[in-house]
Amino acid sequence: MFESIGKFVVQHRKGVFIGYLISVLLAGVIGAGVFGSLKSQGYDDLGSDSAEVDRLLRSDFDTRDASAILVIDTFASIDDPASVAAANELLAKVAEEENVESIISYWNTGQESFKSFDGDAGLALVYFDKNLDSEQAAETAKNIQDSYDQELTSTRTYVGGIEVLYKAINGQIEKDLKIAEAIAIPLNILMLLFVFGAAVAAGLPMVVALGSIAGSFFVLFLLTRFTDVSIFALNLITGLGLGLGIDYALLIVNRFREELARTNDVAASVVKTVATAGRTVFFSGLTVALVLASMLLFPQYFLKSFAYAGVSVVLFAVLASLIALPATLALLGHRVDKWKVRRGDLKPKESGAWSALATAVMKRPVLVIVGTVTLLVALASPALDAKFSQVDDRVLPASNPAAIASDEIRERFKSQIPVEILVPISATLAEVNDYTKSLVADPNVVSAFTGDSYIEGDAVIPVGPEQATAASQSHHRVTLYTDVESRNLDAQNLITRLRAIEPPVDGTLIGGQAAIFTDSQNGISENLPVVLSWLIITTLIILFLFTGSAILPIKAVILNLLSLGATLGVLVWVFQDGNAKWLVGDFTVTGALDTSTLVLVAIVAFGLSMDYELFLLSRIKEEHDNGADTITSVSSGLQKSGRIITAAAILIAIVFACFMTSGVTSIKMLGLGIAFAILLDATIVRGLLVPALMRVAGDWNWWAPKPLLKLHSRFGISD
Repeated sequence: MFESIGKFVVQHRKGVFIGYLISVLLAGVIGAGVFGSLKSQGYDDLGSDSAEVDRLLRSDFDTRDASAILVIDTFASIDDPASVAAANELLAKVAEEENVESIISYWNTGQESFKSFDGDAGLALVYFDKNLDSEQAAETAKNIQDSYDQELTSTRTYVGGIEVLYKAINGQIEKDLKIAEAIAIPLNILMLLFVFGAAVAAGLPMVVALGSIAGSFFVLFLLTRFTDVSIFALNLITGLGLGLGIDYALLIVNRFREELARTNDVAASVVKTVATAGRTVFFSGLTVALVLASMLLFPQYFLKSFAYAGVSVVLFAVLASLIALPATLALLGHRVDKWKVRRGDLKPKESGAWSALATAVMKRPVLVIVGTVTLLVALASPALDAKFSQVDDRVLPASNPAAIASDEIRERFKSQIPVEILVPISATLAEVNDYTKSLVADPNVVSAFTGDSYIEGDAVIPVGPEQATAASQSHHRVTLYTDVESRNLDAQNLITRLRAIEPPVDGTLIGGQAAIFTDSQNGISENLPVVLSWLIITTLIILFLFTGSAILPIKAVILNLLSLGATLGVLVWVFQDGNAKWLVGDFTVTGALDTSTLVLVAIVAFGLSMDYELFLLSRIKEEHDNGADTITSVSSGLQKSGRIITAAAILIAIVFACFMTSGVTSIKMLGLGIAFAILLDATIVRGLLVPALMRVAGDWNWWAPKPLLKLHSRFGISD
């Protein structure tokens, strides 16, 4: 199969290369349109009860969250005539802005919860035209922030709110992405020159990277026509596109040089390279793609977006590595080593530091296993205290105006996070009030409004018609006011307790921000066993088809889980506990990790770890198939792949480590998590643990039950 691909590419190398360039150009031009269509939301479970409540509140009760929230500090009591006049004058100007539909403020309602603790500031909720699309809403929010987030003679206004935050996060990520690329690309160019040893060869990873990035942008652009896609996926596309371009190009070029030195025949060397290294790339890409596809099993489109992006990047990288890169090598031939920047022969060496390391490790395998496992467990230990939350305004730099506004709201105003409850209309008002009393009995519930009453403790106070909440044709509405934050464990526990209270009729739904957070966390935790099963089963199958061994796939999964545990421990120590800011830059410590980002780090790191596992096993298996014993196979295999794995890991770690320059905490976490996991895997795991374990296992490394051996002989993909 792969030999046939190699022969086709060699025979049609010019046509393949030109066709590839045209395809990349078209994909890049069309795919550039994706930048205006991406969103910064996507953490919610849209199939949950809370999502249904949100939908019903919008459709049946015509209620929605404020698009922007203004904190107006008047430097004196907000009830003073001068303060009232200044605030009303400012709000009148805001009301005249394009796309602003209405404003609810302290000064037109007198609502005490809109008054700051010190009495010097008031809140104003600004509602945009509900027919605006996301891009129009974001631009309106930015306009209001630019125009009114300022200090005047008699007021200091802070502009926050949901649309302002979304726009701020999007803008920060776009800016940070340019900075990360500006740092990563020059660093990688220098590293590529050193690793490849020649300027021409150093440019070959771009053949793969540009195709995978442009193709992925094109795919995402098409997907945004039909579904929501997160802007955070851009970071994965650039990071993984560059990383896989480097990984696969290193593997292909290294093997091409090896074959060219052996045969001095360009065409034959390309064919052999595709048949061997190309086979490894195919299996590697298939494994990584299947691992990343597991994020489709989560309900949040934030995670689904990374599946779309990741699978696209991998498939285009594999395609480019099997077709475009070999065609380029066939055209270059011996000129692949033109403009050398490193002295000496650039072809791979048969012996050296990596074979010496493998030999040393295999002399004391038990000691190495005990030592490295102890290190990994120690690194993982902080994970025992891990706490999980979700992205809020504190993901932005503390100096960002949107973050400052949100902090003003949090610190200066009484927090009464509402929980919205919809009870089917078949229940009577008396039943609704009795049910509400049982809800208000919870220690974290302050008070409640039902259709005709205000309930606090045991007191039920009828309200006037101007305050009463009308029922829709299908539901009564109950609003609880609570004293918990909306996105932490306390909120999750509260919603769990409230849902455990028996409602008056079936079909009662509990929503609001705390419930949205709870359903999102539950959506991840409930699907996690399925995702883990998918990762383990697909990895075991692919590695078995690749190696024919039942032992090596199991070992690979166990080592990956150990490595991920260590990575989680480091992320807890840094981002939850607030350490190592000297390394990652300043960020707001919330005492918890963003669950979705953590899942993303774990899955991407798992996939890339399998990438390197296949690089190593391919050469070890090749030596073993040629008749070498275990010690010789491991020593020679590590010598021929160790340099590639380490170089690839360093280069891709540089790409992701540059994300730590971002002002967005979750992007910092993504960068550190993947960079650390990759370097840990390429050094401690592949360089020490794998040789030690394979030495201990000996001939058992290649064992499989007879039925599985028959299965492998039938379905295992070979040259």
